[in-house]
Amino acid sequence: MSAGTANGTVGTAGATTAADRKREQHGWYFYDFASSVYSTSVLTVFLGPYLTSVARAAADAHGYVHPLGVPLRAGSVFAYTVSVSVVVAVLVMPLAGAVADRTGRKKPLLAGAAYLGAGATAGMFFLDGDRYLLGSLLLIVANSSLAVSMVLYNAYLPQIAEPEERDTVSSRGWAFGYTSGAFVLVLDLVLYSGHAAFGVSESTAVRICLATAGVWWGAFTLIPLRRLRDHRVGAAAGRGAVGAGWRQLLRTLRDMRRYPLTLSFLLAYLVYNDGIQTVISQASVYGSEELGLGQTTLITAILLVQVLAVAGALGMGRLARTYGAKRTVLGSLAVWTLILGAGYFLPARAPVWFFVLAAAIGAVLGGSQALSRSLFSHLVPEGKEAEYFSAYEMSDRGLSWLGPLVFGLAYQLTGSYRAAIISLVIFFVLGFFLLARVPVREAVAAAGNAAPQRV
Repeated sequence: MSAGTANGTVGTAGATTAADRKREQHGWYFYDFASSVYSTSVLTVFLGPYLTSVARAAADAHGYVHPLGVPLRAGSVFAYTVSVSVVVAVLVMPLAGAVADRTGRKKPLLAGAAYLGAGATAGMFFLDGDRYLLGSLLLIVANSSLAVSMVLYNAYLPQIAEPEERDTVSSRGWAFGYTSGAFVLVLDLVLYSGHAAFGVSESTAVRICLATAGVWWGAFTLIPLRRLRDHRVGAAAGRGAVGAGWRQLLRTLRDMRRYPLTLSFLLAYLVYNDGIQTVISQASVYGSEELGLGQTTLITAILLVQVLAVAGALGMGRLARTYGAKRTVLGSLAVWTLILGAGYFLPARAPVWFFVLAAAIGAVLGGSQALSRSLFSHLVPEGKEAEYFSAYEMSDRGLSWLGPLVFGLAYQLTGSYRAAIISLVIFFVLGFFLLARVPVREAVAAAGNAAPQRV
């Protein structure tokens, strides 16, 4: 383990006291608490159906809009915009990771990305009428900013937690996020369901819910910014950091070829997480457009997901201590496949069965993501955390453009959201077999790290 530098920053988790680590871990949890409200209230619940309705208001008699002269079904606008947002993130995330490792200053970059995303989300209050292009632009800025901030946030994990702690710390972070998501969804449900009593229209209630997610994101980001420290491991000081960041990125891409097992894990994660992210972002569109469910039903279902995801993340963290993180994630992927199969056959206008499916999603959602993050933290060479987590985040959010694209194309070609949802099964099946082939313990050793007792 590296010692602290002369300016008092620390190199690794092992170079700090237990009290220091706990303080940073508690601050670290709160970025999940801050940003998860965007993922839940905006991306999962409100923006998909609302942006679709705004696009339909701008559509021609055949149901098409024409951005830049390209004919698109109004029902595909949200899925396509999500795809564009993650392509934008791909261009920015590796640079952010390289600059963070080059300068050792993750906190200012985290703050910039977080507040850009929070500002764009708050700006969604002005999304009304037929202004679907404004909504698409704000979604692109917010989604790509979140992805960049998560590169920097995740890169703290191997620096604030010892190897044996990481499954637990990562799972607690996800649990914090789902707790905040559930709490804000309750407030959203009260406002949306009783909008007439509050003297606002249904559309205005939705826009308030979107905007307050941005305010929440920005407000609670202050806590991790106060508690986290910049951990500098061989960091070069700042002059020419941006140009050096691009050069370092190219070196990182070449360097990653030295760790083929780490790359094998990333490939598996890219595939199955693409499916997870697409289910999360398109669930409300599927429920409203294909199953004919009202917004109150959708909010209640996502709230159920949030509540059960807290228990699921913590429960799967305990399973990982007994069976290993890899086996636990593989089990969750089998459950995801069954969930999509059941989703295809869900009857329309049957809220009870939609709630059952939401409960199943909640049971595996947090744990599959939290354990994947902790698994990858063991595969990162010391001193290259932000750069390697930029590649991870490209798999997490930054390269999760293929699933929404497949979903959008399936609907574009068939006009059926059932065909779109079942098309996602391939991501979980293929991801399962790719992950099963990765010898995780060997991958940890190849990265120069000490493996925990069970992986």
